[in-house]
Amino acid sequence: MTGWLLIIALLVLGGVLSTFGDMLGSRVGKARLSVFNLRPRRTAVVITVFTGSLISALSLGFMLLVSRQLRVGLFELDDLQEKLKTSRLALAPLKAERKRLEARIDSGEKELKQLERNLIALRRGDVVVSSGQLLANTTLQLKNPGLAKEEIDSLLQKANLEAFRRVRPGEMPNRQILRVPKVDIRKLEQIIIKRGTWVVNVRSAANVLLGEEAVYAYPEVRPNIKVVRSGETLASTFLNKDELDLPAINKKIKLLLASTLAEVKRRGSLSLGLQFDPNAINSLIKELRIRRPTKMELRSIALRDSDTADPVVIFLDLRD
Repeated sequence: MTGWLLIIALLVLGGVLSTFGDMLGSRVGKARLSVFNLRPRRTAVVITVFTGSLISALSLGFMLLVSRQLRVGLFELDDLQEKLKTSRLALAPLKAERKRLEARIDSGEKELKQLERNLIALRRGDVVVSSGQLLANTTLQLKNPGLAKEEIDSLLQKANLEAFRRVRPGEMPNRQILRVPKVDIRKLEQIIIKRGTWVVNVRSAANVLLGEEAVYAYPEVRPNIKVVRSGETLASTFLNKDELDLPAINKKIKLLLASTLAEVKRRGSLSLGLQFDPNAINSLIKELRIRRPTKMELRSIALRDSDTADPVVIFLDLRD
């Protein structure tokens, strides 16, 4: 039953019961009845009180009969409040988990947008510094550990100038755009103060677009050791008589150079490529096509000693 109908029904019921009570009280008064040995006036008062209580009881009973919300409110309210409290307590960690998930989703969306921007920039050619690209390097052998901070600052300044030149060409490098974590700098300082010679590189931590305000980077340190000795064979391959046409020879040479670079990298060389005389290789190809041996070994040999940070210089040699 709706609220307005309930109110109207209560008013009607109250009016009927009040009229009935008044009539009953008048009759009891005129008849001068007595109950429980009370005087007639006292009896009329008792009847009036009883009638009022009956009106209240019938009104309440009628409301409880027709209104489920009232029944719930009177008899189940405490239980419902306790259940609501328990539900709220159980809901609290779920809300916290939802916030964490929303934060992760927001972070993922930001990363996705950044990847999309990087992809678009790659297609347009706007990436001026690629992830892992070398910005500056130096070889250090500190006799005085107190100079470590000065050497690191000098290297970072050189890396900052290189980053500025690539990211914001045409502008004066009058501010620091290179961002290197302080914890990485402290670790670097702890390493280079040790005995020995160290090769320190500063590399970009991510792709950087033209015009950006910051370049995030990280230091890379390795001991400077001899990785190649003069006259050492670094890699080799064999040529059969059916592999002496020009495409096959070129393929063999490319594979040999790739194997050589992989070998020096495995030893710890920071060289980005190999140095060799292309004219000497062209002469070797001509010699192969003229001689046409049955089977020969093609070797890559170090031309000079090379340390970790040095370029690796090689030449190719044929052996029967």
